[in-house]
Parts: sequence; C-alpha cells; structure tokens
Amino acid sequence: MGGEEARTHPHGPAGQVTTQALGGPTGPALSLRGLGVSFVGSPRPASADVDLDLLPGRVLALVGESGSGKSVTAMGALGLLPPTATVSGPALLAQDGSRATELVGAPRRVLDDVRGRLVGTVFQEPTTALDPLETIASQVGEAVRAHEGRLRRRDLAPRVLGLLSRAGLGEGEDLARIARSYPHQLSGGQLQRACIALAMACGPRVLIADEPTTALDVTVQAGILDLLRELTRTGVAVLLITHDMGVVADVADDVAVMRHGRVVERGEVREVFHRPRHPYTRQLLTAVPRLDSLRQENPFEAVARERAPREEGVDNVVEVTDLNVIYRNGRRRVHAVHDVSLTIAPGEVLGLVGESGSGKSTIATALTGLVPVASGSVRVGGVEVAGAGRRDLLEARRSTGVVYQNPASSLNPRRTVGSSVAEPLVIHGGLSAPVRRRRVLELLDAVHLPASMSERYPHEMSGGQRQRVAIARALALDPRLVIADEPTSALDVSVQAVVLDLLRALQHELGFACLFVSHDLAVVDSVAARTLVLSQGRVVEEGVTEQVLARPQQDYTRRLVAAVPVPDPDIQAARRSRRRAA
Repeated sequence: MGGEEARTHPHGPAGQVTTQALGGPTGPALSLRGLGVSFVGSPRPASADVDLDLLPGRVLALVGESGSGKSVTAMGALGLLPPTATVSGPALLAQDGSRATELVGAPRRVLDDVRGRLVGTVFQEPTTALDPLETIASQVGEAVRAHEGRLRRRDLAPRVLGLLSRAGLGEGEDLARIARSYPHQLSGGQLQRACIALAMACGPRVLIADEPTTALDVTVQAGILDLLRELTRTGVAVLLITHDMGVVADVADDVAVMRHGRVVERGEVREVFHRPRHPYTRQLLTAVPRLDSLRQENPFEAVARERAPREEGVDNVVEVTDLNVIYRNGRRRVHAVHDVSLTIAPGEVLGLVGESGSGKSTIATALTGLVPVASGSVRVGGVEVAGAGRRDLLEARRSTGVVYQNPASSLNPRRTVGSSVAEPLVIHGGLSAPVRRRRVLELLDAVHLPASMSERYPHEMSGGQRQRVAIARALALDPRLVIADEPTSALDVSVQAVVLDLLRALQHELGFACLFVSHDLAVVDSVAARTLVLSQGRVVEEGVTEQVLARPQQDYTRRLVAAVPVPDPDIQAARRSRRRAA
C-alpha cells in the first residue's frame, strides 16, 4: 500500500498518464497522490496531502471519525462532490498495461465511463442509493446497459439474476422474488447486497464501500464482509471506508487512519492493531466496546445479581405478559411478536437483542402504545397501555422517554435545539415559558452541552451532539422508563463511547428503568444488567448479561456472539478458519 514517500507520475495527453507501475500485476489499481479537498467558505480543507494505493486483491480500510475526511477524499477522486468543492492532486486509475486515467479534473464523459465500469461504489445508506420506484432487477439492469449498450431481454435477465446471486441474495424462486421486489420490500441486509450487485454490475477493478455495514445486524454484517473478501479473490481492489475497528480487523489487509483531513498512520493491519504508533489510532482502538471486557466495567450487573432471586413485592416499571403483535399486509398476516413476557425494575437496564425482523423495535413501540396489541398485557408505570384510552395513554407516555437510532431524522430540522428539548414540556403543559427555558438549560447541562447550543439547529451539530440532544429531550419529563432504540449504531466508536458513558451516568443518577434495544452485542454487554434474545418474534434466551453472552445456552445466541467482530486481526482470522471448516 502507499508508504510515506510520494512518487510522481508524468501526465500524458487527454487526461492520461504513462507509468510502468500502475496497472501491472503488483501495481495499484487506483493511486492518490497528495489529494486534497476544500469547500467554499470553509476555513480549512476537508482533506489534504492524502496518498493512497489500492492494490488488486487487497482491502484497504480508511478509518477515522465523522468529519475526518474519509468519504470526501474518495468521492472527490471520483468527481462526486458538489460544485462548492475543489479537488487537487492526481487520482490515477489503471487501465490496460501502462496506461492510467487522471480522474481529478477529467471531462464528464471520462468520469461517466469510469464510474460503474471501472470503479463501483457502495454507499452507506442503501435506501437513499436505490430508486424506490424501480425494482431491484430494473436498477441492476440499468447499470449493465449504461456501459454495455442495449442488451436483449433474454440476455439481460440471466445476467441480472447472476449478479444478485453472486451478491448472496439466494437462488431459485427466492432470487426471482427479490429481483422483482421494490427496495421497501427488502431488509437492510438484502438492500446492501443489492447495492453491491449494482456496484459490481460491469466487473469493475476497484470497489469503494462507504460504511457498508453500519446499522446492520452482526450476522448480516458478517455476510457482507464475507462477500467483500470473496470479491478480492477475483482481483478487485477494495477501499473500505469505516469507523468500525472490529470490521477493519475482520476484512482489511491494510489500514490508513485519517484525522482532521490527513492520514496520520498507515500500515499492514496487524502492525497497526498490535503496534499503533499514533495516539489517535490508540484512542480509536481503546474506544471499541468488546464482548470480553472486564465485568466490573458494567456497573448494572450488580443490579441483576441483587434481583436474583427476585424479591417479592418489587414494583416493576415495565411488565409485559404474553404479548402478541400481528401486522396485516392486505390478506397476509405477519405475527411479529409471539407470547413475549418481560419485566424491568426501577434502575435496571434490560438489553433487547436480535437480528432485523426479530421483533425488538415492535416490542419497544408497543410500550409507547403506538402499535396495536393482538393479545397480552403491556403495563408501563402501572398503566395498562394495550387498549388504553387517551387519558391513560397520555399518562404512560409522560413517564416514558424515547431515544431513537437516528437523531437527524428524529429531530425537527426547522426547530432549534432548545425548542426540540422543550417539546415534551409544551405537549404535557403546566410550565410557564421562563420555567421551560430554565429546564431546557438544565437538561443541556446534564448531557454536557453548553447553553449556547439551544439556539442551534440540528444540521449545525455533529452526530454525537445531536444524540445528546435526543437524550436531553427524552429526559425532559423525568421519565420512569427510557427506551433507547439503537441509540449508538450510527456513531463513531469514540463518540459512541462518550454517549454510552453519558447514558450510564444519567441512569445511575436518575434511577430510571431502561430498555436498551441494539444489534450490537458488545454495546449491550457494556450497559445492560440483563439481556433478552429474540428470534423471529420469540424469546430464545434471557438472563444476566454475563451469562447470556459469555455462556450462551442456545444455538441462535451462540451464532450471534460468534458473528461479533473482535478488534484483533489474528482472532478474526482464526474465527474465519473455524467457520470455513465447520
């Protein structure tokens, strides 16, 4: 991969360069030299002096926190940034033999030919990358036709099905069903695989994967990473942009660490993980939550031990008994939750884990009275939520705060932070404007945000700051229950660590019960006293977190635990070998 020395490449005519290294058996498929990106009105460049080499058959992980310059560097090389961006420095894409195309400043026709045919891109959020009005087959077929001209239908259809199959989307009738589906009809993992099929439609030499596993379940994530490794065996050079160091350990050959727009460390993955030289790299590695963390670091397990055996007469904040939730899609009935029972005591954190579609969020939503309950009982703060009237439901919701997965969508972009935090106080009434103002400032202080933040809008804040605002809003009415639904899945590891520490401290200070919904077992391991594991709407295992995650009794739980990436390349390599041998 790219070392600290920067080679110069003489420019040839028509945006091409001639070099003996590029495109050869061991030469880079894509080479960036001193690449920089700046935006109009910004006091400093988004990235500067970036040297990277993407080698055929290898995965280069570009890691760092949000705003470090990872994505803008890659998108700048491909000419995918808005007109307000200025990109400097060569980005040389190998063609055939000794020819290479200069991408920075290349004409539109050159970039249109390169993107898709020679360089495929997988974006972080597949729901925004795919057209909601077109079927999956139609979109993959369009990518093929864009670079290979019009194909007869009888030739295009098997090509599309072959690409979807290669991306791991099944065989036979299942594959045909997915091909004719629209994006909203598929799971997150299926959508991401469809995006990979789209990116690989024309057999590109380079694949840029921008956070391709963010917010995916551990088992789905493992499948996506297996697919990326499989692509490198065909000679594809992969640039993996991520903040997840466990993912890096699992799939990367080489690592480049970015901070404030510059590469601060680079090297082979084992060298970087086992002997990190830069303090920032060490900080990233230290912030990664681990399943094998010391149990004394989880103060909530003491609560679980105190409750076993269960004391008589404890007034639980949450009591769910034999809950069943059934959705109707036309004539089709989907039994989303089957006979689930759970309790949460004051001051207790209950972890709720499982794959997408397991029923986690449905149970959380049932606690707020926002989904119809087919049968069973749901009591929050002594109020029966299932079938409750407006007055009782309002009382239950007043005692419940919710922190959602994506604060960018849960906060109103047209409201200031102060207005968003005050919203529950306004809805439930009883406070004058000056009192509400003082309460907002108290809440912002509690989540370690300055009072000046109250006048900002969500787009003026970082992801971690927005999530702190969401926590402040959830605590506005001193709730007895806080529902945290994937509150850290889209955050960088260091920001995630800060948010989790904040949530722990507030929970310890205020003593609210907490339902912590997550697919990240390492995060659950660090915060939850007890854990309940769901599969297809049913409880398959439950108990003290240490017991469930360290010594799982059920095969499904064992598979979840085995799929969690560990931030150690040697351990991940050994786990892959065991999976292949199984």
